Order: sequence, then C-alpha cells, then structure tokens
Amino acid sequence: MVYREKSFWLETAGEYREQPPLEGERTADVCVVGGGFTGVSAALHLKEKAPGLRVLVLESEVVGFGASGRNAGFCMTLFGLAPEVTRWRFGAARLREADAYMLRAVDLVRRRVAEHGIDCDFEETGLLTVATNPAQRFRLLREMELERKIGLHETEWLEADAVQAQVRSPLFCGGRFDRHCALLNPAKLVRGLARAAEEAGAEICERSPVVEVVPGSRVRLRTPRGTVTAEKVIFATNAYSARLRPLRFRQLPVHTYIVLTEPLAPEQLSAVGWQGRQGIEDGRNLIHYFRLTRDNRLLMGGNDAFYYYGSADDRDRSGAMQQRLQEAVKRIFPMLSGIRFTHHWGGPISATLDLAPLIGRIGPNMFYSVGCMGHGVALCNLNGATLADLALERQTDLTEVFFVDRRALPVPPEPLRFAVAGALLTAMRLQDRWHERGSRRSG
Repeated sequence: MVYREKSFWLETAGEYREQPPLEGERTADVCVVGGGFTGVSAALHLKEKAPGLRVLVLESEVVGFGASGRNAGFCMTLFGLAPEVTRWRFGAARLREADAYMLRAVDLVRRRVAEHGIDCDFEETGLLTVATNPAQRFRLLREMELERKIGLHETEWLEADAVQAQVRSPLFCGGRFDRHCALLNPAKLVRGLARAAEEAGAEICERSPVVEVVPGSRVRLRTPRGTVTAEKVIFATNAYSARLRPLRFRQLPVHTYIVLTEPLAPEQLSAVGWQGRQGIEDGRNLIHYFRLTRDNRLLMGGNDAFYYYGSADDRDRSGAMQQRLQEAVKRIFPMLSGIRFTHHWGGPISATLDLAPLIGRIGPNMFYSVGCMGHGVALCNLNGATLADLALERQTDLTEVFFVDRRALPVPPEPLRFAVAGALLTAMRLQDRWHERGSRRSG
C-alpha cells in the first residue's frame, strides 16, 4: 500500500526508511500494537521509565499510517465533544480534571519537540473558535461562562470586529481564543517520536498486522510472518480497534475528510489577513476546522462525519465531501473563490458512544486507549504515558484520572451499531442545519 498517498503530510514528510516486519518467534516484556501517536509515545515512556524493558511495537502498515499521519495538526486542549457534554456526563470536578489533563498533554508535545529536536513545523499560534451565526455565538458564550464558573483555564472572547481584525470572513460574528494550541506537521511529529523511541531502545516492526491475540498469563500475538509472546500488551489501535476481538465493542471508527489548496499568493493572504496564523474552527457540532500550512496552503476539514457499516476503516476519499469542503472554503472566504485545490484525503477517528476518551484494561495484562474524538495530537501522546504507567503497574496521578478504567457504554453489534451511530450523527447534523437556517431567516 502506498502510504504517501494517504495525506499531504505523508507525501511531503521526506524520505522514510521502513523498519522490517516481524519474523519468527519473539518475546517481549511489553508489546505495543499500533505505531501512531499513542503507540510510539507509550514505547518511549516505557523505555524512559524502565530502560531495561524489552519493548516491541507492531505496526500493521507504517508509523503514522492512520490518523496520526492524516489529521489537521492541531495540538490543543479540547477533550471529548464539548465542555457541556463532559460536565453532563461526568460532573464539574471531572471536567476540571479533563482540562488539566489536556493542558498537560499540550505541554508534553511542546517538550518532546524541543528535547528530541523534532522538525515538525511546530508553531504556537493558539486556537480561535469562531461563531458563524447567532446560535453558535450564544453557544460559545455559554461555554465560556461554564468554563469560568467551574475554573477551567482562561480563554478570551473576541467580538466580531476583533475577530475580523485577525481573520477576515463575512461569516465570523465573534470568537473564543485559546492561546494553548500549536499547529504542526503530524507525520513529521509521529516519525520523530518513533525515532526517539528507537534511540531509547524500543524496537519497531512495520508491515506486521496482528491477526490473532491469545490471552493468558503471557499474551501471544500472531502476525503473518511471526509471533510475539509478551508479559504485557498495550493496544494503541484507536480507530482500527474493531479489527481486534478484545476491543471490538469499545469504540467506533468515524470518518472525516480534508481538502487543501495551492499555496496562497501574497495578495490572497493579505485579503484574508490571518497574520497570527491561528488554528481556527467554528461552533458547529460537526465543525469546520481550518489552518495554514508552513507554505501557506489553506487546509479545511470537517463539515460532516460518517460511520460506515461493519466498522469499515478504509474509506480514505469521498468525492461528495471533497466538493462540500471546497464549497465551504469559498463560502467562508469568498475572496478565495478562484483558488485551486490540490489535495483531498480522509480517514477514521476513534469515537466512543458517550463521546469521551476511554483508557482501560482487559484482564491483568492487556491495556488499551480509544476515543480520541479527533483531538489526538495532544491527547494520544499523554495517553501513551498513562498506558506506560498502567503496564508498569505504577499508581500515578495519570492512572488515577477519571477516564481510566471507567464504565463505558459498549458499542452494540451490527446492524444496531450502524443504527445507533447514524442516529447520533443525524442529531448533530440536524441541530447544525437548524441553526444555519435560522441564521439565514433572521438575516
């Protein structure tokens, strides 16, 4: 499979030397399944905390093949779907805990980039969440009031004129600015972290999909060309977890899509403004998110999300979504109506039924993390540290966070799974459309 075609990031991340696949019989103290942010972070943390451990990472394709090499590159503090949902589901104290965890996650990525010299186009520009209609404006202001009341980290409200002074769009009527956000090239970051894990002594085997898991006091994992027997196993497979029997009912793979323009000419960039190069998303349930790349291409993603029957995780392109996203770029930034689009890609993210992350264990010696909800750049890197502590049987502040070993709604089997996922997504779509139609009527 040609992984470079999976995203602009993987296409342009430079030369990459694949590690050989697993061959023959092997043993490990900890086997990590999955070579994305969660997996390589877990491997690196394990070797830092216990240098003598034999740590082996099995990746079914290549490092960063999944969401870690295809996302938009927002390293941010968002947790789950929305603060109000988290408070409703878990309470105010847990919402504060989630906020502290995500601040720590952003700090971890910043530190990793610096200490390992990872060239991933890292720039701390902040996140601007904009309202494009009165309903979104009301929702954002209500969220900020909740954040202040509960004591979450501070954000700043910008009225329409202040937003327009930063980024010009006729749709923007206010926004919330969070300085705790960085933009980066995710493929370069995950490769840099994998390199750091290898330098610390972890071994990575690529093109080594796990086709069978045999639980026991020592877990056996079979690949097409070899077998690993491990004392502990960490499943860092996120959206691809439905492929593994132990995780089949923990999460859903939900697909989102992205389009990318040619580099903006100086006059186009001047017309938009955007001197601060902030990451931007809007206040919809199924958000639009957009940013500038290092060479000033405009990336636009989101708009809708899809669950495909049978937990399919390979729908990497959508002609309909490509068209809708291109139209959204021109609607939000009409001054770019003649812009040419050069790339389109997509892939699955991991979602739980209650729309919050989940870290857990299966029996005494298997651990997993799912439910990044599209916020995995920061979240998954810190989840790797949490999984490392669990595998080492260390009780730490990370292993005590509320979403470790929490009770979660199991995902039902098909065809009920398809119906439940469709109902959740349809409800979000309908609310977004109602707000947008109401805005047009009032205008």
